[in-house]
Amino acid sequence: PLQSVVGEVEGHVAEAGWDQPPQLFALVQTEELLRAEPQLAQTMGLVAGDPSSLTPIAQEPLGDGPLDAQLASMVFGEEVLGVVLAHEVLVLPPAAEAALAEVEDPAVDILEAAAAHPERREVRMVVGVTRGGGSACVLRLRGETPEQDERVTGKDLAPNLVTALLATLED
Repeated sequence: PLQSVVGEVEGHVAEAGWDQPPQLFALVQTEELLRAEPQLAQTMGLVAGDPSSLTPIAQEPLGDGPLDAQLASMVFGEEVLGVVLAHEVLVLPPAAEAALAEVEDPAVDILEAAAAHPERREVRMVVGVTRGGGSACVLRLRGETPEQDERVTGKDLAPNLVTALLATLED
């Protein structure tokens, strides 16, 4: 079920296009949510029945600070069974990344240089984890047109984000 929910979140985020800030979703058990908020069955089209069914709930927008620091300061309560993060990044070929890492000129903005690099790839990482340690990832690589976007799924495509998200669920 986690891979399905992560795919659903990625599709939802993709509908709004690219160049979005990071977005965080809490995963709650659908049956519990409907017990607490029965009107959601009709307004959101939720159906109870499968005890393992999870529903993503969009969280408040994240701040402007470094994502790793923001995640490190978060802890979700026990009613949250998992979390999903959608985050866009630039990926460079190893040689280009190494060359930028060696730049010592303080006048050079590394992020601007990466964004202007002709071989850069824009990637949306949507990573989900559960309290039981499960993980699922969907990566969308931006194409020249939306139809040319590539979509890759797997468990361990963003191990550092998996670790950071799991830490938000620890007591």
